Amino acid sequence: MSAPPDFWLSSGYRLLARDPAGRLAVTDDFLRAYLLRPELRPEPEASAAEQELHTGLVDEPRRAVGEAALAALGDPDLRDNYRAVLSFRDRLLAAGTLEAAYLDLFRSGMTDLPPLFVDHLAHAILRNLLDGEGDPFRLRAAELLFRAQTVSPVDGAVLAADEETVARLAADRDGATLDVLSDDNAASYWQRSDDFDFALELSFGRAGLDALCRVLEAWVGHLLGVAVQIEAVGTIRDERWSWHLGLDAEASALLDDLYQGHPVDDARLARLLALFRLAFRDPAAMRPDLRGRPVYLGLAMTGHRRLRLKPQNLLVNLPLA
Repeated sequence: MSAPPDFWLSSGYRLLARDPAGRLAVTDDFLRAYLLRPELRPEPEASAAEQELHTGLVDEPRRAVGEAALAALGDPDLRDNYRAVLSFRDRLLAAGTLEAAYLDLFRSGMTDLPPLFVDHLAHAILRNLLDGEGDPFRLRAAELLFRAQTVSPVDGAVLAADEETVARLAADRDGATLDVLSDDNAASYWQRSDDFDFALELSFGRAGLDALCRVLEAWVGHLLGVAVQIEAVGTIRDERWSWHLGLDAEASALLDDLYQGHPVDDARLARLLALFRLAFRDPAAMRPDLRGRPVYLGLAMTGHRRLRLKPQNLLVNLPLA
């Protein structure tokens, strides 16, 4: 059987190198790609200081940059852009791999990086751990981990569509709509993977939700080295409910209130899109006082039908031994 086609070229995966442990080692080409973004690429009329700084970094992306070189830039916005990119670069170099950098961001509490950088880290890491994956439903489900979604109920189904793509199409005079990923059109995902223009059904019992479970399992296994099993459930009926976590801010607050017995009105409860049960395949990997107990997960949209999944929650809030 031939390997699946390539996908997510925008992740930068092809600019990186895998280390012996299968993690993504930082390369000069990956760092150089940030320097070539429009926010940093000098215009022809740019000052000599800007041209010199940019050329030097493109030639040697790991070179140290002093405050004097940044102060010589006349545009304060440009200085801020350079500071953000250089701070991100230094964190990557200190960690050695993208996975280590991502984990360190949230374990250390140093989450001051612009969301663009955090999402790009998740994008590249997911491209790595899903390399060779042949199921377009899992790839589309993985997009939820690094791209915000707009949620719509359509004929009783719950559909998630890429927020940026929806906004772009809304400005299109033709009023184009998104295709819902299905068995009939899944083969075209490969050619369209960087367009992010498929909607995904997240209704209970459907392929999209099952695909998300498999992606979340792979995410935990790759980054924490812990094997877990995740399944969607219709409700939580557990008198010994012991641990839960939200996969987004809305779900975190909602599950906290339900767990503590606080009243939750129907409108807010309707924002809950899915519930999951997580189990550790090796009970010894779980905190001793909770061993054998399930961990419940929730996924919810905001009152404006926005879904912003936070995959880091699964990495820092599991009750690990």
